[in-house]
Order: sequence, then C-alpha cells, then structure tokens
Amino acid sequence: MPDPPQHVAATMSTVGIIGAGNIGTNVARAAIAAGHDVVIANSRGPETLKDLIAELGEEHAKAATVDSAARQGDFVLIAIPLHAIEKLPKEPLEDTVVLDANNYYPQRDGRIPALDTNVSTTSELLQKHLPHSHVVKSFNHIYAKDIPAHGLPAGHEDRRALAIAGADPGAKQVVTEFLDTLGYDAVDLGPLSESWRIERDTPGYGPRMTADELREALASTERVQQT
Repeated sequence: MPDPPQHVAATMSTVGIIGAGNIGTNVARAAIAAGHDVVIANSRGPETLKDLIAELGEEHAKAATVDSAARQGDFVLIAIPLHAIEKLPKEPLEDTVVLDANNYYPQRDGRIPALDTNVSTTSELLQKHLPHSHVVKSFNHIYAKDIPAHGLPAGHEDRRALAIAGADPGAKQVVTEFLDTLGYDAVDLGPLSESWRIERDTPGYGPRMTADELREALASTERVQQT
C-alpha cells in the first residue's frame, strides 16, 4: 500500500487563498500577522490585486492566478461564493489540504436541491468536486472583520474557538495548528456530514464562543431547513 499523504505543518507556512473578498483578505491579514506568507488569487486576475498586496506588504503577500495559488500554498483556503466552486481547478488541488469557508445563500447562489433537502452539506459539495483533496470546514461562522481581531494566546480563558470538520485526521491537524497560530482553538465536529451544525442560522454561527461554549451549542443544534 502507498504511504499516507504527508501534510505540511502550519507553522510558518505559505497559505494559498482563492477568493479575495472579505473572508479571504481578512484571513490573509491574520495569517501575515502570525508569521505566514500568503498567495492570493481571484477570478479577475493578479493585476487587480495590486492595492491589496501593497496593503498586506509585498514581503509576505503576492498575487497569483487561481492555479498558481493552489500549487504554491502548503494548504489552500477556498473563500469564493458557493455557486462558483465548480469552476475550481481539480488537478492543482490534488492531495492538498483545502479549507472550506463556504456558506449557502440561495439569494446569491441560486437554489441547490441537495442543500435545500439536507441531503448534503456545503463542504460535502466541495469535497465531491475535489475528490482527491482533503477538505476541512473552517472559517465559515466568524464575521470576516473579526478574524484578525479576535485571536488570543493559547490558554487565555476567553480564547475564541472555531469549528472544523473533515474526513482526514492529518488535514484537520494542519488546520488546528493553523488556527492556533492565529489565536483560535479548534472544535472538531467530526466528518463533513456533521458540518451542518455550524452552517448559517445555527446558534454557533456568528457569536464569539470559547471551546466549551461552542461544544455545548453544537451539541444541541438542530438542523436548519434551508429557505
């Protein structure tokens, strides 16, 4: 049997970011502040990101095409509208830890029957599109502006927790370590099929919670009927 995939530890990593909206840019800010480098891509091309790169600092941030950001990142954040995930390239993201920050907004994404009927979660849809990637749900239930602002040192009594979910323990460990460098604890929901517990309109979606508070909220969460 082949050796299992060797995932890159999060310490001093290069973070690929596909999507330069609020989530992507604020994760970039937090990552750079924590000592990581970032490679950012959007759908309009690297030349449209000059102002953002200047703000972030060219020493630790650069713009790239989607394919290049996918290849250069030790792990890759997907922060694009859900309706656009089928445009993501598959081959550059093979055997890569992929952080999924998606939420379903029908007014933006159109109706998606698998989500309307709760047959699937948003992260399962991304995993289906990227069958050879290691998808981990993350960053979908924190307001973008809070990402660079809410981090606290490990052990702080008010340290905020963020939920993660995924099939690959090694991939989840990479994301847990990355969140720790940004100042967050990780609460593991289990597989992607359980990530509905932190999708929009659930108790954990938005509010700042410690790990214990988030676990308590997640345990009593009922599945939302998408409207």
